[in-house]
Amino acid sequence: MKSIQFSFETNLNHIDTLILPVTSNGNLPKGIENIPFLPELESFVEELHQAGDFSGKIGKTLLLVKPKDFTVKRLILVGVGEIEKLTTKGYLTAVKSAADALDHCGTVDTVNTLIFVAPNTIGTNSQAWSCMQNAQIFQRSFYDYSHESRGDFPAKEPKLERMVFPCSPQTESVEQGQASALGMALTQDLANMPSNFCTPTYLAETAIQLGNDYGFEINILEREQMIKMGMGSFMAVAQGCATPPKMICLSYKGGNAEDAPIALVGKGVTFDTGGISLKPGQAMDEMKYDMGGAATVLGVFKAIGELKPNLNIVGVIPATENMPSGDAIKPGDVVTSLSGQTIEILNTDAEGRLILCDALTYTQQEYKPAKVIDMATLTGACIIALGHHVSAIMGNNQQLVSDLLTAGENTYDRFWQMPLGEEWDEQLKSNFADMANIGGRDGGSITAAQFLARYTKEVDWAHLDIAGTAWVSGANKGATGRPVPALVEFLLNETQKV
Repeated sequence: MKSIQFSFETNLNHIDTLILPVTSNGNLPKGIENIPFLPELESFVEELHQAGDFSGKIGKTLLLVKPKDFTVKRLILVGVGEIEKLTTKGYLTAVKSAADALDHCGTVDTVNTLIFVAPNTIGTNSQAWSCMQNAQIFQRSFYDYSHESRGDFPAKEPKLERMVFPCSPQTESVEQGQASALGMALTQDLANMPSNFCTPTYLAETAIQLGNDYGFEINILEREQMIKMGMGSFMAVAQGCATPPKMICLSYKGGNAEDAPIALVGKGVTFDTGGISLKPGQAMDEMKYDMGGAATVLGVFKAIGELKPNLNIVGVIPATENMPSGDAIKPGDVVTSLSGQTIEILNTDAEGRLILCDALTYTQQEYKPAKVIDMATLTGACIIALGHHVSAIMGNNQQLVSDLLTAGENTYDRFWQMPLGEEWDEQLKSNFADMANIGGRDGGSITAAQFLARYTKEVDWAHLDIAGTAWVSGANKGATGRPVPALVEFLLNETQKV
């Protein structure tokens, strides 16, 4: 994906295109600086508003080409509504509308004054936050799924080359926003790709390419190695698949050698039929998105490669398909996980936790992490509970959970905490093994996390259920790239603690 050149300039001798926020009263918000003909613009915008040509409602835009009496070639007015009532969602809607308007004109060089506007709730770092969000949104607007499987579908060719923020430098914020957008694009590409292209092997090849590009250490475990190591739970899911499974491991060493890393573990089921517990046929094509956790890990590593924070980070991805075959696991089978705990398989469609539990154990054994965060499109129950706006979060360390919640709020890539406890753990009891792999319909997202909690008792751990947020269905079907922004924010915040 083409990268925008972002810069900070306060002396603007020439403006090709100017993006200007307008309130619902027809005024320019207070605080806009460094625009040479600002008083004339204020009068001009007020006239447009009074004439009924532009309302200033949130998300409304108006493109004016060569407006009279101004040296600017293009003027894009963007409605921000009532400033006193502007919410984070409203502001981001306005910025996305501006990016869409810019995408439909021929500008190559733009001055963006939306960075002088922010919701009142953002606080003292509002300009840094605005710069981060603008960089992320405008860079994301370049995203276009252009895989070979689309045939001759015309690829998007954005014309924008440079965007100027007329304020004091907010370099780190802009770099974070742009890197997050580039990571999201990789996550989207992988998740959107048909599963006959995006196989476990392809995910492994993507990790290797990231290693070549950014200097990550890469280790790929093959089926025979994992069987020998005793990953009976992960291999039980993979045994019904002709496509080889992979355990994909990435290591970034940006911190002190003696510092324990933060581990990101992502579910990588590249297609989930449900196995013998076959899913309904309706919308089964969307089960190519069941590797959203794996795609997120790789997207975060893309962003980390760009940002190079002073932190040690590892990524572990158990990748496989879940298929029905003569070799597939069956309801009632009992398998032994890498931890030595036995599991009764009551539903083969609860496979994500089966591959994650061995990945979590392996991560702790191999990397001795200080913190572990797993992410997975784990349960349909999460969508019923929370819809598609926020991801679920659970964990055994409240400080870790709180830090992730804060990162989610700041990026508007939000999480909502759900509980864990002995009451839900009791639903996993089995008469024939240490545990069952499901706990019934009640509290399905919680019992899934409670299953994973049995494999993370010795480490600070958080679980992200992203089933409702990793992709959208319907006419605009596609991967969202979430929760890459929140995790990048979290990791950058962690560098301040080292």
